[in-house]
Amino acid sequence: MDSAVMAGLRRLLEPDGWGLLETLPPYSEETAMRLSEGLRSRGVDPDLVAAALTQSRLRGRAASKFGDFASGMLFTQAGLEQATRLSVGAHHARRYVAAGSDLVADLGCGLGGDAMALSALGVPVLAVEADEATAALATVNLRHFPTARVRHADAMSLDLAAEGADAVFADPARRTRGGRRVFDPAAYQPALADLLALRETVPALGLKVAPGIPYSALPRDTGAQWVSVDGDVVEAGLWFGPLAPEGPGRSALVLAGDDAHILTESEKVAGTDAGAPDAPARAGEVRAVGEYLYEPDGAVIRAGLVARSAEDLRAGLVSEGIAYLTGDEFVDTPFATGYRVLDHFVFGLKRLRGYLRERSVGAVAIKKRGTAVEPERLRRQLALKGDGEATIVLTRLAGRQSVLVVEPLT
Repeated sequence: MDSAVMAGLRRLLEPDGWGLLETLPPYSEETAMRLSEGLRSRGVDPDLVAAALTQSRLRGRAASKFGDFASGMLFTQAGLEQATRLSVGAHHARRYVAAGSDLVADLGCGLGGDAMALSALGVPVLAVEADEATAALATVNLRHFPTARVRHADAMSLDLAAEGADAVFADPARRTRGGRRVFDPAAYQPALADLLALRETVPALGLKVAPGIPYSALPRDTGAQWVSVDGDVVEAGLWFGPLAPEGPGRSALVLAGDDAHILTESEKVAGTDAGAPDAPARAGEVRAVGEYLYEPDGAVIRAGLVARSAEDLRAGLVSEGIAYLTGDEFVDTPFATGYRVLDHFVFGLKRLRGYLRERSVGAVAIKKRGTAVEPERLRRQLALKGDGEATIVLTRLAGRQSVLVVEPLT
């Protein structure tokens, strides 16, 4: 962690720093400069002002992940980016409660988000973090939970048996020191293989991994679940032993507001190994465009369950390898966004421009999949004028670059 950032955090942990932070109004870019100048004019140390305003800004951003808890927490930018949303952490925690866990070792606890969710459900946690400053922030964030302990240590050096841990949760670092994302599971810190080896000591193992993890990297005994929150894919989790009562396989957890929906491969498909975690995604049937178009949720796509979703929707793919589905009847589902198809034709700039101008369309929402067309560039090229609005989908139909004009359905 940058030395200046560490120095600022230390100041905030002192009584005058914490007091200043607690008196700041909700962060606003429009008023931050004026507020900073006012504090400095009153003699408040400029470095402390900068640290407090940075925390105020991070707390504002953290509200989408931690809700009201964010106003009493401390963050780093990197830690906030990797932190588990509290709503997702609650689903993690319920697995440990259902498994009857007595002590969860949270390895690489970061800012303590998952430890907070576990503690809120009464599960004792030993939260371990290798970075000293981050461990200090986790201690602050977990201060209201007496069943949570934070330890500054190398997570892989922990003697799980000696600590009495009967379950493990690990969130390995997936960014380089420079902030670049790491996609190779062998380059996680700790490496995925090292974390998987913990099953020999503690079978109840849960791991948070990147959503883009290849199926080939998934062990056969894992229950792998991709999670989306309000349409955004936020993580994949690997669950083992009593934490995966549903058994090995891939699933999608779709969270929208207070609602949670899970889609799994219904059964192993005859003649295939589709239900296995490391099996390729089923291809699905291609159909001609029907009256409705469906855009599967990102978690469904990542989990390789597009063909599974198509079965429930009585729909088919618009083209091989394209995750849009089409059918002749509307089926309401939490696993896909539905559209009514108004028209469709082979893509051509001149034809599309004329089509939209004839209908006085001045504002167009552009969705795409399976095409190299850049929406913003296309929008400039269309140069539309008018009071109407339209939604168009750029994709392939039966292998040809095409346009669908659609109407979103609630």
